[in-house]
Amino acid sequence: MLVLLPPSEGKAASGRGAPLKPESLSLGGLGGARSAVLDALVELCVGDEDKAREVLGLSEGLRGEVAKNAVLRTAGTRPAGELYTGVLYDALGLATLDPAARRLAGKSLLVFSGLWGAVRVGDRIPPYRCSMGVKLPGLGALGAFWRTPMAEVMPEAAGDGLVLDLRSSAYAAAWKPKGAVAERTASVRVLHAQLVDGVEKRSVVSHFNKATKGRIVRDLLLAGARPARPAELVTVLRDLGYVVEAAEPARPGRPWQLDVVVTEIH
Repeated sequence: MLVLLPPSEGKAASGRGAPLKPESLSLGGLGGARSAVLDALVELCVGDEDKAREVLGLSEGLRGEVAKNAVLRTAGTRPAGELYTGVLYDALGLATLDPAARRLAGKSLLVFSGLWGAVRVGDRIPPYRCSMGVKLPGLGALGAFWRTPMAEVMPEAAGDGLVLDLRSSAYAAAWKPKGAVAERTASVRVLHAQLVDGVEKRSVVSHFNKATKGRIVRDLLLAGARPARPAELVTVLRDLGYVVEAAEPARPGRPWQLDVVVTEIH
């Protein structure tokens, strides 16, 4: 099972280990593309700070993020699983998993990134700020930039097992499973169901959507679950207590869409 995750805007304030070693990152086939994005981002951030903030979509209060990007090559690093601190990662709680679940996480989780393309949770990277929606000078929109290199490496990374896609739309744009891989892919949407004047209404709540996805991944890892196909994943999630609605795709070569329906927000 390969689980595709978005990154988080929230990150640890600083690294604490040796500087970045690009050659040590997983998915080595992305090395050339990573170098191109890293070079463009550092060049942007060592120049006009106001221009860098505008390109990166940063508020005045986040001006310090530009300085962090300017020293990415020499900054301290952390494992990606420690670096990301947003809602999904808080709910996932990698640090509190038992040893078997942590080993499974290291093999199964892949975090998509505007800067790195995708990394595993054990890959050491420095704190950075560069979302997939950014348009870097010389490279353009990163979502489009990453499509070709990701298309070259992801089929091998996916192997012949299940792909559980929990990415947001911006990061999903960087790689869309096709053919046989798509048929083994399940995308999850979390819906909050509540009664309004006696009628059930369903909605997507961003914070809760992320938290629930984090809990789903945590529960799968703790259970040691290794479903090989979307239909098996549906059974596993239901056994874990989730309410899941799913339908097999109408056409071959398309991913499954799973709706996880919840009634409480926490």
